[in-house]
Amino acid sequence: QGQLVESGGGLVQAGGSLKLSCTASGRTFITYGINTWAMGWFRQAPGKAREFVATINWSGGSANYADSMKGRFTISRDNEKNTVYLEMSSLKPEDTAVYYCAAAKGFRGTSPVEYPYWGQGTQVTVSS
Repeated sequence: QGQLVESGGGLVQAGGSLKLSCTASGRTFITYGINTWAMGWFRQAPGKAREFVATINWSGGSANYADSMKGRFTISRDNEKNTVYLEMSSLKPEDTAVYYCAAAKGFRGTSPVEYPYWGQGTQVTVSS
């Protein structure tokens, strides 16, 4: 059993900031070990495919970002809390989407199909 639960979404004005969190729980993550999991943030707007936002290595702490997120979004972690964060700033209307966190054992890339565990998503809406 493994669950990922996102929170922190909401409605903000363009140029504003928002911080999302994702907490992992359940036997699956405990058995494999929290430091052996790659984590990712993805987003999906209506009528569009789910797309890569950011990933973080829970062992080495390295992070990757989609080009449009660089300089605006920051992914971080707190392993003691089994939680991954996504800090978003300088938000734009085109950032409006449901944001999902995902987990996969070992090293993973930027494709959603590489991640077998997903949260329920949290809505982020950015107004003009």
